[in-house]
Amino acid sequence: MDKFLICGLGNPGDEYQGTRHNTGFMVLDAFAKASNIVFEDKRYGFIAETTLKGRKIILLKPTTFMNLSGNAVRYWMGKENIDQKRLLVVCDDVALPLGAFRLKASGSNGGHNGLGHIQQLIGQDYARLRMGIGNDYPRGGQIDWVLGHYSEEDMKTLQPSIDTAVEIFKSFVLTGIDATMNQYNKLGKK
Repeated sequence: MDKFLICGLGNPGDEYQGTRHNTGFMVLDAFAKASNIVFEDKRYGFIAETTLKGRKIILLKPTTFMNLSGNAVRYWMGKENIDQKRLLVVCDDVALPLGAFRLKASGSNGGHNGLGHIQQLIGQDYARLRMGIGNDYPRGGQIDWVLGHYSEEDMKTLQPSIDTAVEIFKSFVLTGIDATMNQYNKLGKK
């Protein structure tokens, strides 16, 4: 059975729930809810599993904290013997407006510490879905911004993209990265 690892980046702990930096966790939570599966606390992360048309999907929310996300990704790829081409990482991105998203087959970490650590450990040849969180903060205010909580208004803008991300996961697993980028990236522009 083909296996896929979908990793949403964020920080563990109640104080980080609903923060911009935990957008990756929020997207995985939406997928788990839509798939009627629950996360279990396992080594280096919360894990949930499901299948889609004969393919196994493992969802990973690392508990290593953002800056050490690569430890969890590398561990679960090795444990489950998952090829890098079947890894999709979801993260927040200040370079994209709130509600925008961009799917890429590979690339740089764009200054994102979670992606940076994954790249250090496994290279940059893996798919990533960047979810826009905007950058409406004063100079030097990026840390407070990413660790800040979404407002109700923000969520109205973000929720359609989270719903689309759930469809992107399914497409990635069933049709691959290129077809999925072709289908969805035009929808992600704000």
